[in-house]
Amino acid sequence: MKRILIADDHSVVRNGLKQILEDEFIGVEFGEAKNSAEALRKAGEKKWDILILDINMPGRSGLEVLHQLKEEKSSLPVLVFSMYAEEQIAVRTIKSGAWGYISKDAADTELVKAIHQILNGKKYISARVAELLAEQIENPSDKAPHELLSDREYETFILIAKGKTVSEIAEELSLATPTISTFRARILEKMNLKNSAELVKYAMDNKLV
Repeated sequence: MKRILIADDHSVVRNGLKQILEDEFIGVEFGEAKNSAEALRKAGEKKWDILILDINMPGRSGLEVLHQLKEEKSSLPVLVFSMYAEEQIAVRTIKSGAWGYISKDAADTELVKAIHQILNGKKYISARVAELLAEQIENPSDKAPHELLSDREYETFILIAKGKTVSEIAEELSLATPTISTFRARILEKMNLKNSAELVKYAMDNKLV
């Protein structure tokens, strides 16, 4: 019997994943977490075969969960399941310790395939993610400005580039508005940009949105 832990703050997503996976893995045992703290707690309570992890959850981000699991030397395989396109965050999650990355847009076609591969002890790297990783290996010293951002800064950067306001981002990331404003200032400084318009142009030029 397989044990699958699903961490996502939306119950409809958790229920949808369970419906898909119940048909594929007979007798599977599910665990659910609606935020990062709960995901970390439940991950340590019993032996799971895989953790399906969303990036945007209340409290600490999914990327921070990955970092903590890595620090704890956890052997739990993690499949990141996110609204972000592969170009936006997949490489960052793999480098943070994820065994695979899937955009929620590709759930129907890739999810079961990815889980089977990870349960067989292999990482799931799509053709596009492999391409992105290869580009970074070929040009290790050519670090793009957005790669200088911390995980939270990067998440904020992507949401600003998508046209979200500071208050909307604060609500989505479950953080205070002044915190998001601080992140925005740091992002502009680190990336040597003057304003949000330049930030949006950068994101579009680099196909990050």
